[in-house]
Amino acid sequence: MLLCVTASHKTASFELLERLSRHPETVAPTLVEAGAQGAVVLATCNRFETYVETDGTETGAVLDVVAQAAGIPAEDLDGSYHVIEEGRVAEHLFAVASGLESVVSGEGEIAGQVRRALSEARKQGTTSPALERLFQRASQAQRKVKNVTALQRAGRSLVRLSLELADSRIADWSAERVLLVGTGSYAAVTLATLRERGAVDISVYSPSGRAELFAKKHGIRAVAASDYARTAQRSSLLITCTTATDPVLGPEQLQRPSRTATDGCPVSHGSQLVIDLGMPRNVDPDVAHLEGVALLDLETIRLHAPLEELQATDAARAVVREAAEDFRAAGSRAAVTPAVVALRTHIFELLEAEIDRARRRGDEDGLVEQAMRHLAGVLLHTPTTRAHELAAEGRGDEFLAALETLYGLVPDADHSAESEIA
Repeated sequence: MLLCVTASHKTASFELLERLSRHPETVAPTLVEAGAQGAVVLATCNRFETYVETDGTETGAVLDVVAQAAGIPAEDLDGSYHVIEEGRVAEHLFAVASGLESVVSGEGEIAGQVRRALSEARKQGTTSPALERLFQRASQAQRKVKNVTALQRAGRSLVRLSLELADSRIADWSAERVLLVGTGSYAAVTLATLRERGAVDISVYSPSGRAELFAKKHGIRAVAASDYARTAQRSSLLITCTTATDPVLGPEQLQRPSRTATDGCPVSHGSQLVIDLGMPRNVDPDVAHLEGVALLDLETIRLHAPLEELQATDAARAVVREAAEDFRAAGSRAAVTPAVVALRTHIFELLEAEIDRARRRGDEDGLVEQAMRHLAGVLLHTPTTRAHELAAEGRGDEFLAALETLYGLVPDADHSAESEIA
């Protein structure tokens, strides 16, 4: 049984999503230790989702484990999540991977995040054959949406949208003094987008000490820890996008000593725009109260996300639904595969016994053997075809029951895991 516990920008506050995203690496191992057959966690700036394969474990038990692993009281999750089960799980994940459930419909970053979620589960040893197939099919669905619809052209990434919102405050991007805080994949995307808009004066600081390497690779200036506050105070645009669990930019970095002109009047430091793309938040909210500082965070960006072209979205959802139906049908066929294998094994064992008997009776030219093998193939064709038809209709259990009733055969459960991969 597959299920997904999902909390996203549609159901939960950014504060709760931050708390859930602080230690996502602990959730999947805890679920497996608690008895789940597999678990994959997808934690992004706008969602926290746990995909679980269980043997029928109560949903409430899964929720309790997620809350425990995330260090959040279960009651704090009330009303902030949805539980998706069985056939609907595939359609949901395929829609997520394609960007249909993002703040900005069609944004491209989520596809890589879905792939990395599976990779992390593999490293932790928490994935399962069913989850492997689910996430691999999600990537296939995402690529098809990208190739046959205009969704990604209609949608825009969070990075691009945030800079578009900044346009109203920036007259000349080439004159901006930009400080980029972070060196991950979001930082690379942000840097490329800044350059597209004409920014040239760009520095980078890394709380984890990777600024030099990033700066050398991308041809920008690295900022040492000792110069971080001074550079932050002198920058007109600051963009944070790190995976740090605590704020990396606060009043202590931006607060500048007041200066006084010769006539005794305060001297303006100029305005600053801070864009926080981190989840959890990279910027202390108190920054917004500093004089001359404007803060643009994910919650504000979400409120400005535009409605997408209806036609592109509808086409993408049609692709997702088709992919989910194919996934369900393949899973149903896989579910009856052990039963078909059991039936064929049983028939061929009987066949070999009868062929051996015919040989002992003088079937030297093999005509009886040839006829019997042909007959066995004919007899197996209809039940094999019918098994797949019933599976596609969601009635595979009828074939299993008939097999046990007529032949006393119970499929070997060990074949189930193999068939999931097929």
